[in-house]
Amino acid sequence: MTEQTDQEEALRVDGEVIDVVEEEIKHHETLKEGNDDFKAKYYYLAAEVENMRKRSEREKENLLKYGNEKVLSSLVNVMDNFDLTVNALKNDNDDKVQNIVKGIDMIRSQFLDVLKQSGLTQVETVGKIFDPNFHEAVAQAPAPGKADQEIITEYQRGYLLNGRLLRAPKVVVANNN
Repeated sequence: MTEQTDQEEALRVDGEVIDVVEEEIKHHETLKEGNDDFKAKYYYLAAEVENMRKRSEREKENLLKYGNEKVLSSLVNVMDNFDLTVNALKNDNDDKVQNIVKGIDMIRSQFLDVLKQSGLTQVETVGKIFDPNFHEAVAQAPAPGKADQEIITEYQRGYLLNGRLLRAPKVVVANNN
């Protein structure tokens, strides 16, 4: 009987060892799953931080490019007044008036150069084909010798700010139908 008792005791000890080993394996697997979960969360957060950094950079660039849009939009109206003044006085025969026109035109040119340095450019119109993305048609007129939808007159200049439309030019389009 001692031999049987020894075998039973050995099985019981082996069973307890097996139970302890199985528990350790389960514990290790739980830790591994937790570690995998932690890694997944870490990679997710790292990606989120990178996306946030890129978004912040884009917003910063846009702010630098287009942050002065409101001011430049108002200054475009001042430019219109310079143009109107020069055009109204251009045909006057008085020498004093012509000197004033030259002075105003010089100021206008200088003002336009400053606006160009801020990223403002004029939209090309007369002789170009009408593009509703960049032009605003205020009228259509028959124009023999001109292509259909060609811009024949510009009523108000249009401007781009760093490639984005700030104000559409108001134009008359040829309609030969």
